[in-house]
Amino acid sequence: MRRRSAPLLASVAAAAVLVVATPASAAPADKPQVLGTWTQTSAASYNAWVAARGDQGKWAAYGFDWSTDYCSTSPDNPFGFPFQTSCARHDFGYRNYKAAGAFSANKSRLDDALYADLKRVCSAYSGVKKGSCDSTAWTYYQAVKAFGVSPQDAPQDAPAA
Repeated sequence: MRRRSAPLLASVAAAAVLVVATPASAAPADKPQVLGTWTQTSAASYNAWVAARGDQGKWAAYGFDWSTDYCSTSPDNPFGFPFQTSCARHDFGYRNYKAAGAFSANKSRLDDALYADLKRVCSAYSGVKKGSCDSTAWTYYQAVKAFGVSPQDAPQDAPAA
């Protein structure tokens, strides 16, 4: 009986080592490339991110932060211009580059991508309405350039003394 159980115990021990050696929560190695692909200024990048956002389960292994407060304290749809999704993509970039420890190196591009997204929204309009949309997009862009910080960088309330 003892001879038969030894190979069984060795097999169980080997399987246990394999299970322990495989990290269950490790993100796929191409996570930085995927994040970079979804945060460029192009319409193709925007469209790829929108598609991924609609099928987040497919990307669960990557551990992306999809949370958003949209346009923060600014209106999500100022004067009826639908800026909400553009702001959500901007939040996605800010949150995920902060988590990757690469926010500062990418902030300018993320802000530029927001502006490109907003200009694409405005391209649906003409005349005075387009001019108004473009001006609003420029204002949003200037605001994030000057004041945009990742949510984790936002000042915290000081503890009560």
